[in-house]
Amino acid sequence: MGMCSFQSKEEISNSKNELLSRSSWLIGTWVNTTPRGKMVEEWKKESDSSFVGKSYFIKTDTMPAEALKLVQRGNNLFYIPTVINQNGGLPVTFKHTISSESQIVFENPAHDFPQKISYTLINKDSLVAEISGTRNGQPKKIKFPMKRSL
Repeated sequence: MGMCSFQSKEEISNSKNELLSRSSWLIGTWVNTTPRGKMVEEWKKESDSSFVGKSYFIKTDTMPAEALKLVQRGNNLFYIPTVINQNGGLPVTFKHTISSESQIVFENPAHDFPQKISYTLINKDSLVAEISGTRNGQPKKIKFPMKRSL
């Protein structure tokens, strides 16, 4: 038998979807405790080219806030939230502008607010999500520090 080397489909996909793979630290459940209750964001791997997620608030009942998707298409990574009662229930697409081992930034300059969404990994159990942009002609930035839920 000759010495042949074959890459498995998974290895090929992983190299093609490097941006998504590099963001795998996002997978899991993240919690931000606020005076209004707990904000929870959950991410899981859907396929080799996408992660799916959801965010919701827990006060006395669970209130859904948005459905989330992170998809790699070619050399681009897209963050696609669908927010309840906004944009006619249609998803909005943000394209990645920065992707590193500890930060992902997505932008959509045409969106009303936010125009920028970022996730920054502080350590394996802590991250900060941030939405920013211009609202009513004023710069605005909102941070959501989150801890991994075990």
